[in-house]
Amino acid sequence: MTNLKCSVTNCVYNDSNLCSKDEINVGGEHAKEQSCTCCESFCNCNHASASAKNVCQTATPQTKIGCEAVNCIYNENRYCHADHIDISGNGAGTAQQTECATFKMR
Repeated sequence: MTNLKCSVTNCVYNDSNLCSKDEINVGGEHAKEQSCTCCESFCNCNHASASAKNVCQTATPQTKIGCEAVNCIYNENRYCHADHIDISGNGAGTAQQTECATFKMR
Protein backbone atom coordinates (compact mmCIF):
# COMPACT_ATOMS: atom_id res chain seq x y z
CA MET A 1 0.00 0.00 0.00
CA THR A 2 0.98 3.60 -0.52
CA ASN A 3 1.47 6.21 2.19
CA LEU A 4 -1.09 8.94 1.56
CA LYS A 5 -1.14 12.52 2.79
CA CYS A 6 -4.28 14.46 1.97
CA SER A 7 -4.58 18.23 2.32
CA VAL A 8 -8.23 18.30 1.20
CA THR A 9 -9.47 19.21 4.67
CA ASN A 10 -13.12 19.61 3.70
CA CYS A 11 -13.43 15.99 2.56
CA VAL A 12 -15.54 13.86 4.89
CA TYR A 13 -12.82 11.18 4.83
CA ASN A 14 -9.96 13.52 5.84
CA ASP A 15 -8.77 12.90 9.39
CA SER A 16 -5.69 14.96 10.30
CA ASN A 17 -4.36 14.82 6.70
CA LEU A 18 -4.93 11.05 6.53
CA CYS A 19 -7.76 9.26 4.74
CA SER A 20 -10.30 7.21 6.64
CA LYS A 21 -11.23 5.19 3.52
CA ASP A 22 -9.23 2.01 3.12
CA GLU A 23 -9.11 2.53 -0.67
CA ILE A 24 -9.42 5.63 -2.84
CA ASN A 25 -9.52 6.10 -6.59
CA VAL A 26 -7.49 8.68 -8.50
CA GLY A 27 -9.02 9.75 -11.80
CA GLY A 28 -7.35 11.17 -14.88
CA GLU A 29 -7.21 8.53 -17.59
CA HIS A 30 -5.87 11.00 -20.17
CA ALA A 31 -3.89 13.15 -17.70
CA LYS A 32 -0.57 14.59 -18.79
CA GLU A 33 -0.12 16.81 -15.73
CA GLN A 34 -1.18 16.89 -12.07
CA SER A 35 -4.07 19.30 -12.63
CA CYS A 36 -5.77 16.75 -14.90
CA THR A 37 -6.01 14.19 -12.09
CA CYS A 38 -8.45 14.14 -9.19
CA CYS A 39 -9.43 12.14 -6.14
CA GLU A 40 -12.66 10.52 -7.30
CA SER A 41 -13.32 9.40 -3.72
CA PHE A 42 -13.65 13.01 -2.51
CA CYS A 43 -16.85 13.68 -0.59
CA ASN A 44 -17.57 17.27 0.47
CA CYS A 45 -18.23 17.52 4.23
CA ASN A 46 -20.99 20.04 3.63
CA HIS A 47 -22.90 17.72 1.32
CA ALA A 48 -22.07 14.29 2.78
CA SER A 49 -24.89 11.95 3.63
CA ALA A 50 -25.00 10.02 6.88
CA SER A 51 -24.23 6.83 4.95
CA ALA A 52 -21.03 8.36 3.52
CA LYS A 53 -19.88 9.30 7.00
CA ASN A 54 -20.63 5.80 8.29
CA VAL A 55 -18.22 4.05 5.87
CA CYS A 56 -15.20 5.74 7.42
CA GLN A 57 -12.49 3.46 8.78
CA THR A 58 -9.64 4.34 11.14
CA ALA A 59 -7.39 6.78 9.29
CA THR A 60 -3.90 5.44 8.59
CA PRO A 61 -1.12 6.57 6.24
CA GLN A 62 -1.24 3.29 4.29
CA THR A 63 -3.99 3.43 1.69
CA LYS A 64 -4.77 1.27 -1.32
CA ILE A 65 -4.99 3.59 -4.33
CA GLY A 66 -6.76 2.64 -7.51
CA CYS A 67 -5.46 4.86 -10.29
CA GLU A 68 -6.90 5.66 -13.69
CA ALA A 69 -3.98 7.99 -14.53
CA VAL A 70 -2.34 5.44 -16.82
CA ASN A 71 0.24 7.98 -18.06
CA CYS A 72 1.79 8.26 -14.58
CA ILE A 73 5.11 6.52 -13.90
CA TYR A 74 3.71 5.12 -10.63
CA ASN A 75 0.68 3.46 -12.26
CA GLU A 76 0.92 -0.32 -12.53
CA ASN A 77 -2.20 -2.16 -13.66
CA ARG A 78 -4.38 0.77 -12.55
CA TYR A 79 -2.98 0.89 -9.01
CA CYS A 80 -0.54 3.40 -7.57
CA HIS A 81 2.83 1.97 -6.61
CA ALA A 82 4.51 5.15 -5.38
CA ASP A 83 5.93 4.93 -1.86
CA HIS A 84 4.10 8.13 -0.93
CA ILE A 85 1.54 10.40 -2.60
CA ASP A 86 -0.03 13.74 -1.79
CA ILE A 87 -3.61 14.62 -2.66
CA SER A 88 -4.11 18.38 -2.76
CA GLY A 89 -7.04 20.73 -3.19
CA ASN A 90 -7.67 22.48 0.11
CA GLY A 91 -11.03 24.22 -0.11
CA ALA A 92 -12.24 21.93 -2.91
CA GLY A 93 -15.97 21.73 -3.43
CA THR A 94 -15.88 18.93 -5.99
CA ALA A 95 -13.58 16.04 -6.88
CA GLN A 96 -12.43 17.96 -9.96
CA GLN A 97 -10.91 20.60 -7.66
CA THR A 98 -8.58 18.00 -6.13
CA GLU A 99 -5.46 16.49 -7.68
CA CYS A 100 -2.74 13.94 -7.19
CA ALA A 101 0.27 16.15 -6.51
CA THR A 102 2.59 13.17 -7.01
CA PHE A 103 1.57 12.50 -10.64
CA LYS A 104 4.58 12.29 -12.99
CA MET A 105 4.22 11.76 -16.72
CA ARG A 106 5.86 8.62 -18.14
